Amino acid sequence: MSAFTAIQPPEHTLPIGKYSPGILAPVAPGKSLLFISGQVASDEHGNVIGIGDPRRQAEAVFANLEAVLRSCNGSLADLVSVVIYVTDVANFAAISEVRNRVLGDPPPASTLVEVSRLAIAEHLVEISGIALISSNL
Repeated sequence: MSAFTAIQPPEHTLPIGKYSPGILAPVAPGKSLLFISGQVASDEHGNVIGIGDPRRQAEAVFANLEAVLRSCNGSLADLVSVVIYVTDVANFAAISEVRNRVLGDPPPASTLVEVSRLAIAEHLVEISGIALISSNL
């Protein structure tokens, strides 16, 4: 029996490989850490959203992060850390504008990494995160 719970939101596209969109791990009574796999700008059918538009892709990525959080009764305000992967750091201003709009205060710890490409070439940004969730799941 596992000490953690795999999270697969119903409106989320099924993973391509063997991984979970999220893992909920209890750390104290009523508190869990939610580890969120890298989210990209894909809809529930796996179609890329906002091809060529980093702002639109960032909005879709945060919506997908929020879907994983909501499935554990959480929200973007519960994020304590994010890692942002971009294929071109020149797109960071557009992505940062979305991040600054959707994340509350205090903002989570954040890391930005430029990568040569993501698993699907049309994706411009991928974001993973860790959240502290009040949970009784």
